[in-house]
This record gives sequence, C-alpha cells and structure tokens, in this order.
Amino acid sequence: MRLISTRLAILAVAALAVASVGCKAQNAPGNTIQDTALARSIEVMVRSQFSVPPDYDVTLGQRTPSDLPGYDTLKVTLSHNGRTTSTSFLISKDNKTLARLETFDLAGMPTRHIPIDGRPIRGNPDAKVTVISFDDLECPFCAAMHRELFPATMNRYGNLVRFVYKDDPLVEIHPWAMHAAVDANCLAAQNGKAYWSYVDYLHAHGDEVTGTEHSLQKSYAALDRIANDQVKPFALDQTKLDACVAKQDETTIRISMHEADALGVDGTPSLFIDGEHINGAVPEQQVWVVIDRALRSAGVTPPPMPTSQPSQPGQQAPSGQ
Repeated sequence: MRLISTRLAILAVAALAVASVGCKAQNAPGNTIQDTALARSIEVMVRSQFSVPPDYDVTLGQRTPSDLPGYDTLKVTLSHNGRTTSTSFLISKDNKTLARLETFDLAGMPTRHIPIDGRPIRGNPDAKVTVISFDDLECPFCAAMHRELFPATMNRYGNLVRFVYKDDPLVEIHPWAMHAAVDANCLAAQNGKAYWSYVDYLHAHGDEVTGTEHSLQKSYAALDRIANDQVKPFALDQTKLDACVAKQDETTIRISMHEADALGVDGTPSLFIDGEHINGAVPEQQVWVVIDRALRSAGVTPPPMPTSQPSQPGQQAPSGQ
C-alpha cells in the first residue's frame, strides 16, 4: 500500500484535537473573501493540506495588511460542534499564493485538476460538481462506498452531480483487481454504460469472482465471462472486446495509479469532490456535506436533507483493505 504523511498534516490533526476539547465556543464570522472561486480554492487547499475532517467548517476571516511585502494576512477558522480554533495565513496580493510555513499554488492545485477525459461519466455530463473516486474493483470497502453512491447519492442529486471512477488497483493485496480494471476499460472503450454495468456487478459480486477455491486463473475467467455478458445488452463489438481482453494492456491503469500516488492517495476508495478529499468509505451523509458545500460554491442550491436518517455502515472502514 502507498502510505504518505506530512509533518504539516500531523500538526494540523494535533491542533484540531486541542480545539475540540479546549477552545471557547463562539460563533464564527462569515467569509470575507468576496471572490467565491478564490474562497473555494483557499478552503479546499486548507482542507487538503491539513487533513481537515469533512464535518468541520472552514471560515475565512478579515483580510488585513501584513508586514511581508506583496502579502496580506488572512485568518482561517476551523469550527466543529460549537468549538473553534483560528490560525493566520498569508495570501499574495495577486491571489495566486497562500502561505503558512510553505506556499501553496491555488491556481495549479492538483486535486482540482484531475484529468477525466475519456472516462465514463455517470449522471449529468454538464454538471458543475464532479465526484471522482479512485477505485479498486476487488476492494470490499470500495464496494461499500459504491453502494453509498449508487443509488442513494445519485438519486439525491439527480442532474446536479456527475460521477467518474479512476483506476487504483492495490495489486499488492488484491490479486485480480488489475485484470478487472483492464476488462472494465475494454468495455469503457466501446460503451460507458457497459463499463458501469460491469463495475456495478463486480462491486456486488466480488465473492463470486474470488471463488471458494481462491484460484487466480478461475477469477480471471470469471472476470472475462462477466465482461462478455455485457456484449448483447449494449451491442458491443465481440471481436474487438475479445482482442482487448486477451491483450491485458495495463498501460492506462498504471497511468491512473501514478496519478493517485501524485495526489497522495494511500488507499481505496479515495474520493475527490471539487478537489476536496474524502479518504476511505464513509457514511453517505458525510459525502453529502462535501457535495453540498461544492454545489453552494458553484452557485447551486443543494437539495434538502431527508427528514429520516439514511442507512449508514455500522463502522467506518479503513481505506485500502
């Protein structure tokens, strides 16, 4: 597994822990950055770099002159359950750089520029908010997250959100995940709906692929058979699919895995919603909080929360197992 941590992230988690038990409760002021796109970039950067949990609020304070030429001071407040903690950042006068011990490139933030060209899209292709999931088709926690996204989350947001999956098979612990990703991409090359049908099936029937004998060759045969089952319903070119499956070209999947590494993904599932990161399988309401935040930033009013509590997993699962 890829395990990545930073000193700043550790310090941030420690600061949040102190804030949760020792800060005086107060009402945080509203954001004072008038440019909504800039405010969103700052919020996503702070959440990403300091591992801010999804249910914490991030509020931007007053922008005031600093002693450093070319920079203003910006107070950022973290709030949770009535408790707050604040820290000061520096923001360049041209709004391109945020600094605190180190600088962050707001314009080129990698999590907000994840390439999705050519990937099958589920939902409204023109939606303003994109949910990107780095997925492993053998990962049981990916299967749990998949069930949270489809149908509950997709039904809740309708055409307001689009969903894209990227490949990140954890080949060290999931022996048939790479083969599954290759077969899925063979289907995607012909028909996006066939791809999603295949992904839906595998995330619901992973045990069938693994089998009682745990024979890797039988798992490969099962994956190819399930891929072949998509030919008739989606009018695929059988010869083209057979050739692609037989070739087992891992190039595209390896590129996606390198992208995940560069983003600091250390397990699956790993979601990015308008650049904001959710690590691991979490209850759907936590995903909805982040989607709602992204929609509001895009000028879209989120649908109201349901009056009844949605179903939630009994326990949050660690990522990547």
